Amino acid sequence: MANLGYKLGRGTIRGIPKEHGLEPAPERGKGMPWSVLLRAHWKALTAADFFTVEVWSWRGLLTPYVLFVIELATRRVRIAGITVQPDGSWMLQMGRNLLDAFDGPLVDKRHLILDRDTKYCAEFRQMLAREGIQVIRLPPRAPNLNAYAERWIRSVREECLSKLILIGQGMLRRALRAYDAHYHLERNHQGLGNVLITPRPASAHQNGPIARRPRLGGILNYYERCAA
Repeated sequence: MANLGYKLGRGTIRGIPKEHGLEPAPERGKGMPWSVLLRAHWKALTAADFFTVEVWSWRGLLTPYVLFVIELATRRVRIAGITVQPDGSWMLQMGRNLLDAFDGPLVDKRHLILDRDTKYCAEFRQMLAREGIQVIRLPPRAPNLNAYAERWIRSVREECLSKLILIGQGMLRRALRAYDAHYHLERNHQGLGNVLITPRPASAHQNGPIARRPRLGGILNYYERCAA
């Protein structure tokens, strides 16, 4: 700006980098911006998060915790476990399940994004580190840095759980299984170019009638062509 003949105050100079998310000159380049980190490790990145659901039982109102993992590149989600007591021993068992060599969602992954929730105990994080998975712990009160996981929580609440009166954990599990199938097989995703996560094989009945297929009594719906 000085080379162009402009005289700027110190406050204006300080505000321009701040407005564009740039670090001051001495610090610039020492760290990796969050957007650059995501792009560089996109296919190896996963994120985990908890959300709670209120469920009625014969003992009264319970609040189960649902742990899930999402692959950022594909948006695939795996429900890792549901419990009303997410203590250290339960988290260690979840860690073993996530690292399972056959169908663990962290197989071939190198980075896992976690918030500062104390349920992610040190033993759980150390177990992941021993398997070569770098745990990326987010700053406190920064849900925007785990936006893909937060967006899935919003989706499952708005599209499914908020429309149900859940009685027992069995009903919660059935609802989550139905939404899991709908989310992966039948729901288009704008972030993926408005396509399905798991596309169905092309139908041989291109001119057949279109039918609505319901799940959970019509709470979730999708459409497909039937045989003529």
